[in-house]
Amino acid sequence: MLQAFDIIGPIMIGPSSSHTAGAVRIGKYARSILGTKPVKARICFSGSFAKTYKGHGTDKAVIAGILGMETDDARIRNSLEIAKEEGLVFTFEETEIDGAHPNTAEITLIDEKGKEALVQGASVGGGNIIINKINGTEVNITGKSDTLVIPHKDVPGMIAVVTNILAEKGVNIHGFSLCRDRKGGTAVMTIEIDGNINESLNEAILENPHIFASTILKAI
Repeated sequence: MLQAFDIIGPIMIGPSSSHTAGAVRIGKYARSILGTKPVKARICFSGSFAKTYKGHGTDKAVIAGILGMETDDARIRNSLEIAKEEGLVFTFEETEIDGAHPNTAEITLIDEKGKEALVQGASVGGGNIIINKINGTEVNITGKSDTLVIPHKDVPGMIAVVTNILAEKGVNIHGFSLCRDRKGGTAVMTIEIDGNINESLNEAILENPHIFASTILKAI
């Protein structure tokens, strides 16, 4: 069933839902994945983004998202100046990422303690996005729902461990993907959830010794 968003798009500052609203959401998701205030940002634009980001304001949009702004925030137009005032050092680069969607951005964020997050996302139309890499690992996140990202050791039974915890907590899964670097190496579960996720769920998941981390990404 189509929702109103799918027909009329997001409430946003223009000129383009793909180049502005989608870019804001990618930037905001990168900040969420870092989990702290970034002080440095390196943004690489690929495809159409690389060719048109200045004219379409994609640079301003991504920085606005990194600063935590919403798609309809009037300050997006001045986000580059606001970022400098807040002490965010940022650079833009043009590149070509093999096999990537034409509207792709690769964002590296670093906080004051040196913590780093590398996020690759694509703006796929109407303000919708797909986050397809986090710290080099392939994922498939739309940002429309609360999402768990769980890196873990690739051993038998890990999916059952996590899904049983979710079932016990009365949480319904509507999207699931699993990627791994190699058999027996590190795998990453990405689980999209109906409703909200709370920290008690994370605490239960982290009790398993084979789970390296569990990050809650709120819907954007």
